[in-house]
Amino acid sequence: MRIHEYQAKAVFAEHGVPVLPSHVATTVDEAVTAGLELGFPVVVKAQIHAGGRGKGGGVVLANDEATVREAAERILGKPLVTKQTGPEGRVVRTLLIEKGASIADEVYVAVTLDRAKRAIVVIASREGGVDIEETAAERPDAILKEWADPAVGLRPFQAHRLARRLGLPAAAIRPATKLILSLYKLFYDRDCSLVEINPLIVTDDEELIALDAKMTFDDSGLFRHPEAKDLRDENEEDPLEVEATSVNLNYIKLDGNVGCLVNGAGLAMATMDLIDHVGARPANFLDVGGGATAEMIERGVRILVGDPDVEAVFINIFGGILRCDVLAEGVVAAAKALDVKVPVVVRLEGTNVEAGREILATSGLSFRTAKDLGEAATLVAEAVGGTA
Repeated sequence: MRIHEYQAKAVFAEHGVPVLPSHVATTVDEAVTAGLELGFPVVVKAQIHAGGRGKGGGVVLANDEATVREAAERILGKPLVTKQTGPEGRVVRTLLIEKGASIADEVYVAVTLDRAKRAIVVIASREGGVDIEETAAERPDAILKEWADPAVGLRPFQAHRLARRLGLPAAAIRPATKLILSLYKLFYDRDCSLVEINPLIVTDDEELIALDAKMTFDDSGLFRHPEAKDLRDENEEDPLEVEATSVNLNYIKLDGNVGCLVNGAGLAMATMDLIDHVGARPANFLDVGGGATAEMIERGVRILVGDPDVEAVFINIFGGILRCDVLAEGVVAAAKALDVKVPVVVRLEGTNVEAGREILATSGLSFRTAKDLGEAATLVAEAVGGTA
């Protein structure tokens, strides 16, 4: 779960990470009032869950009241297009009005999970304020890393080493060490998957300030942090993903044309590979898990056909905990309720598979059933005009 910059900065402040004075505004008048209270110059920042806001015109330096008003009127309520939003953009509903700062230097600091090493890693770079992905691809030597031992966490000497390698002024080394340790603790305590500052600035007075803030919570850890649920902005999420979350389905929207419903992440990956192999593209990742009920299956199918990009549905189930007859009941109920117009390819195997196939065969609906993956691949290809 991602949160907005202004929300992340509030969490940063709680953990001792320095941020600038700021106010949140949802109207033009609130933005102007915030600018007057903070004192000029201020920076007007669009609040959406996407990077590249500055290049898209969503970050404006304002030296007077008129500039704040003009920026707020231009940004609020309008879609902001960045390279991360796609051509449709994201509608800006909130602004962060932040006090301006003198910038002597910019660096990058983040904490995330290194899955290959199975450890939390702190990443830093002298190249702050730019697209860090491009820096990592073009100049990997510019990316500094320190891995935290899972048993003891990030040690002070590691944070100090990173601060020194960043080439910060001598007076900023100790504050930077403290900031890195605070950022790590925040990441660990809040069950995050990413905490990022880009840029972390050094002011003319050699003070460190988080000029930007990104935080992503690990959804699997949210049950330990009920307070984090209040930070969720469903306006920034795909409506189908929101609906799936409400019924405990794992759904991720992709950009293909075949909706796939499976049980198990491994089977989901194999299914998406199969879809790609026959010349189609997966439109989503939808994992109903092992404990799905017929009602959950029905909601899953409803979500799939609710995507206008879906030209066919591929249901690939290996019945273990989730019985094939339960799956079939849910699929039939959904197809009847929704009057599904797109082709539905179903491949079942496992517990109660014959009963499941019988339910599909006697439903009176035109499901395309397959007994194995080879036959399923052929049917999917035919449904979307791919190649078997």
